[in-house]
Amino acid sequence: MKILSELNPKVVWEYFEDICQVPRQSKKEEKIIQFLFDFGKNNNLETKRDKIGNVLISKPATAGNENVKTVVLQSHIDMVCEANEGTNHNFETDPIQPFIDDNWVKAKGTTLGADDGIGVAAQMAILTAADIEHGPIECLFTVDEETGLTGAFALQPGFFEGKILINLDSEDEGELFIGCAGGIDTLATFAYEQEKVPENHVGIKISVTGLNGGHSGDEIDKGLGNSIKILNRFLWNSYNKFDIRIGDFDGGKARNAIPREAFTLITVHADEKAELIKYFHEYAPAVKSELAITEPKLELSIEDAGLPGFVVDEDTQFALLNSLYACPHGVYAMSREIEGLVETSTNLASIKFIEENQIFVTTSQRSSVDTAKDNIAGKVESVFRLAGAKVKHGDGYPGWRPNTNSDIMKITEKSYEKLFGIKPVVRAIHAGLECGLFLEKYPYLDMISFGPTIKGAHTPEERIDIETTVKFWDLLIDVLKNIPTE
Repeated sequence: MKILSELNPKVVWEYFEDICQVPRQSKKEEKIIQFLFDFGKNNNLETKRDKIGNVLISKPATAGNENVKTVVLQSHIDMVCEANEGTNHNFETDPIQPFIDDNWVKAKGTTLGADDGIGVAAQMAILTAADIEHGPIECLFTVDEETGLTGAFALQPGFFEGKILINLDSEDEGELFIGCAGGIDTLATFAYEQEKVPENHVGIKISVTGLNGGHSGDEIDKGLGNSIKILNRFLWNSYNKFDIRIGDFDGGKARNAIPREAFTLITVHADEKAELIKYFHEYAPAVKSELAITEPKLELSIEDAGLPGFVVDEDTQFALLNSLYACPHGVYAMSREIEGLVETSTNLASIKFIEENQIFVTTSQRSSVDTAKDNIAGKVESVFRLAGAKVKHGDGYPGWRPNTNSDIMKITEKSYEKLFGIKPVVRAIHAGLECGLFLEKYPYLDMISFGPTIKGAHTPEERIDIETTVKFWDLLIDVLKNIPTE
């Protein structure tokens, strides 16, 4: 029995629950690709996929609307896969378990995948609707948006024909987006030597948990805690006070999520253990006080642990702790053109000990100004290069420059005000959307992005507002009814 089948709009929620049953981890989207391909074919709709896995399903116009301009509806099919500590969930095989909590839909212990599963569900509902007036529709489903925008990068000119594109990957109902930031990843690798645990050392595990985490674009300006920064601050200070050595340091998961948990296994000389623990119990409440407003559930814990099999050599430990301490994180500059818009930011996203004696640090930078994006990426690079790490950048992706004369923007504004009696907010977003890459391949596109309200994206606290999903659906239907003829 479906959990969401009694919600409105019924067809959208039913498709969303179907999508929840299909694993769709980024870079492992084979099952959802096949699911959508079969869906298109089973509904006798023209369906195709490209080499990378992007799927396009086309639907003819309803009677009398054959001359209306073709609209491309677009969403991405992958999801960020995060689970709470202690949650036994295999994202490659297990379904997401949605449930209703007051006016929200959430998932049990994991990310929900409403980003952007709700967009996919809305497209499917449009494709099978028999009672919605519209012109020709092309539904574009792209792969691997969350970890590399791979589908958008690989999209070839001519894959679709429409000149109007509606992106369904926004998370703030009542806001229409006509621009977004560009981004780039900066990746640092430290090579280290394994050394024996020093004599008379004991093992200690330290954990930082309970943070909100969140989307590194939408929520970078909210003053949220970064688990890596919090833990490294303790380690850096402890290194300057005690004889400690690091055996492991693990924090964060996704490049586009503010890290919400971090763990370390260290050793300390037995004679200094009591003083280290005393210092921890001074440090923890101080940090919790600093973040009391934005992170009320922050927890820091310290406990005895077995000795690690090795510790990192002292030179690398020194370089790692200092570079993580110096690495910028958060808002770097606010826009001077659009009030309240973050222009440039950087996210210290994850640290992992990987094979072959390497420590891998992932960061991501965003900006609506390409030169500023390169500048902040260079600043992060310089920090890690000074520490002796090898640094490389990802391919990066362009921003989407706002077009305040956009026809689809004006149509959507008018529909919103007619339906809901208030004017929507029209603005750019600091998060990255695929629209900038689409413009590189299809420079004539007229684009807009909107969606229901989603909170806690990229974390197990992800939730979608039920009432705003109704408004999202009603707006989409009305916009399609008001697309002009060629």
